[in-house]
Amino acid sequence: MPRWSDFPYFPPSRPLEARGGIKARSKGGFGKQWWSRRWVAVLEALNLGGRLQRGRSYARRGQVLSIEIEPERVSAEVQGSRPTPYRITIAVKRLAGPDRSRVAAAVAESPLHVAKLMAGEMPEDIESLFDRAGVSLFPARASELRTECSCPDWSNPCKHIAAVYYLLGEEFDRDPFLIFRLRGIAREEIVELMGSRSRPTAPRKAPRDERPSIAAGKAAPEHFWEGTAPEGDLFGVVEPPPRSAPILRRLGPFPFWRGQQPLLDALAPLYQQASRRGLDAFLGGSR
Repeated sequence: MPRWSDFPYFPPSRPLEARGGIKARSKGGFGKQWWSRRWVAVLEALNLGGRLQRGRSYARRGQVLSIEIEPERVSAEVQGSRPTPYRITIAVKRLAGPDRSRVAAAVAESPLHVAKLMAGEMPEDIESLFDRAGVSLFPARASELRTECSCPDWSNPCKHIAAVYYLLGEEFDRDPFLIFRLRGIAREEIVELMGSRSRPTAPRKAPRDERPSIAAGKAAPEHFWEGTAPEGDLFGVVEPPPRSAPILRRLGPFPFWRGQQPLLDALAPLYQQASRRGLDAFLGGSR
C-alpha cells in the first residue's frame, strides 16, 4: 500500500500576473443576495481547505481571464503559474421540457411570483415552488456539478475552479436569471412560460359607433397643410433629465466588468455633459 511519502512533493506555486482579468468587487463574503449565497454554499460545503482560500485570492486578484455562460455550461480561462492559462468547465444539468412545464404551472399559481419574475426579481421562496414541481433550481450537492480544469492539481474542484465559482456567485447578484440560463432556460423563455399561463383575456374592442371621433378644427387631418402656426409652446419645458444615464441604470452593472471603477460611475459624468451640450444646441447657445 503506497504511503504519503511515496508521492512527490510540489511546493505551493505562485500564479503569474494576469493583465485585464476579472476582479471580484466583493469586499467581504461572496454573494449578497440569497440566491448567490445559495450557489456559493454548495462549493464551500465540500471542505476543500486551503484551496477555497486560494480560489478567493485568485478571484480578487483578477487571475480569471474570461468567463462564458451558456446553457448547461460555464467555460473560463484562469491564469495560473504556467504561461498557458488553464481551461475550466462547469457543467450543470439542463431542465427537461416536462420539468419546465411543471415549474411554469407551479409558479403561475402565484400572481406575485409571476409579477416579480417578469420585473426581473427573484422571489425569496422560488425554491419552494421548484420543490413542489419536483425540480431543483440550484445544485443541491457536488454530484450535480461536473467540473474540469486542465491544471495538474489532482483535486477537483481545484483553486482555479473555485475562483470561477466565486465570480459566478458575484455575477448572480447582478442578474439572477443567469441561474435559469445555466439550467437551460433563457430569460425570455421563463417570462413567456409565466405569461402564457397567467395572461388575462384580451379586452373587448369597442364598437365603431362607441369610439371617440377625431376633434374638428386644426387637429383634423384636412387642416395639416394649411401652414398655420401651432398654438402655444410646441415643445413645452425643455430641461435635462432629472437623473442622468437612466437606461444604463436600468441595465445594471456590466457583466464581468474589468474597469477600475463601476461602468455607471465612469459614464454618468459623460451623460451629464452630453445633456448640457444638447440643451445648449437646442436652445441656440454658444457652446
